[in-house]
Amino acid sequence: MAGRLLSIGECMVELMQADGDLLRKGYAGDTFNTAYYARSFLPKDWSVDYFTAVGTDMVSDEMLAFIEKTGVGIGHIRRVEGRSPGLYMIHLKDGERSFSYWRSVSAAKTLADDADHLRRAIDASDILVFSGITLAILVPNAAETLLLELRRAKAAGKLVVFDPNIRPRLWDDKARMLETISAGARASSLVMPSFDDEAVHFGDAGIAATIERYRGLGVENIVVKDGPNGVTLSFGDSKTEFVPSARAEKIVDTTSAGDSFNGAFLARYAVDGDPVSAARFAAATAAAVIQHHGALVARDKLPAA
Repeated sequence: MAGRLLSIGECMVELMQADGDLLRKGYAGDTFNTAYYARSFLPKDWSVDYFTAVGTDMVSDEMLAFIEKTGVGIGHIRRVEGRSPGLYMIHLKDGERSFSYWRSVSAAKTLADDADHLRRAIDASDILVFSGITLAILVPNAAETLLLELRRAKAAGKLVVFDPNIRPRLWDDKARMLETISAGARASSLVMPSFDDEAVHFGDAGIAATIERYRGLGVENIVVKDGPNGVTLSFGDSKTEFVPSARAEKIVDTTSAGDSFNGAFLARYAVDGDPVSAARFAAATAAAVIQHHGALVARDKLPAA
């Protein structure tokens, strides 16, 4: 049955090294990457839309044109005078990446400022996707506005999906970071954390501890990603399942490995409701993505849907 997926967050201008001293421009961001991969694999009768805010400048025009070209809808994106998209640069060393950011006037920081607009977009959707980065870029009152609407969506039976994606440099206070991440989980029906983040910031001794903690926050379904060590799933009352990672011939760029997993997982899970099958497909997708440069890999280089 067709449905509507809405991904909420920040899309940024991406700069990465090209030949020589040249830089190549693209557009990416964790929740937009997830939307891109979900759109790549969902049937055509599904809609995938992005919810953010952009400026009224030329860069914003170009970003919107790019998003629309990927097949992701832009009808819910607000435009804010005097703002512009954030920008980041990828630095690669041995396939691992680090980033430099410029986002002080990012329009996406205002994405929850119009609460009525936010509610209409959420009410029109069946699956909602957001992340810890979505929460981190918002001031506390705006983050609470977003969480309030997501709690309403969860109570109404919508699938609310949260990737904690913990990035300490985006937070001004560790206690607020952990409290807000936990609040994001409480508003969600499916949480997709990365175990290394959870171990470092929440002190989880193992994947079982991560699952137990999120269960304690009222999360029914949990997918714990552990990079090359595979994925552990805990869904409802079913027994915990383990899905190994897929083999990659070479690792070129790990940018968007987790985001592509999320998008592929949600696309498969939305169609057949089988989390184990969805995790296997998502693992194969992530393995394909890390063998290419950039966050958004061309669809002809991805597994067949």
